[in-house]
Amino acid sequence: MNYQDYIWDLGGTLLDNYETSTAAFVRTLASFGIKASHDEVYQALKVSTDHAVNQLAPEVKDFLLSYKANEAKELEHPVLFDGAKELLQTIIDFGGRNFLISHRNNQVLEILSKTEIKELFTEIVTADNGFKRKPDPESINYLKEKYQIVSCLVIGDRPLDIEAGQAAGFSSYLFDNMENLMNHLHFNREKE
Repeated sequence: MNYQDYIWDLGGTLLDNYETSTAAFVRTLASFGIKASHDEVYQALKVSTDHAVNQLAPEVKDFLLSYKANEAKELEHPVLFDGAKELLQTIIDFGGRNFLISHRNNQVLEILSKTEIKELFTEIVTADNGFKRKPDPESINYLKEKYQIVSCLVIGDRPLDIEAGQAAGFSSYLFDNMENLMNHLHFNREKE
């Protein structure tokens, strides 16, 4: 194992939520009489929710509130990427620690419980902790100081995750799929 500690993003990294979020966003747009393609919404959400709202519904009052309500309904049945739970457990089995930083509120705790991975994290940081959003490294630095983290990999699916990790002085990995991450970490599923 190359690192002692791993700081994870949730959505798009461990949780396969972009399809869910896209469906909720498209449905919310339609409820306001706005049409947008799946791909257009998906790409905008990959940047950020704020970006998608500004691009596709900038003048719609209460759009974000309505979208978040629709998304919450969709996230009642969260789905992890194949191999995510096993990788988190393998890190622990090798003596490592997992941490999670999410821009979502404490709804994350319910998602983690439903996917049965909450106990695999040493600490979970959400928007309710009050830290600045990534790419600001404030939340990572909080974990770094509290847990005396030295050897760490920050894993996320967007450039802002990578920027935050690097700004905190850690190696970073831009997640694209679980197989590539496992290969990067030199974990071989067949040997588990």
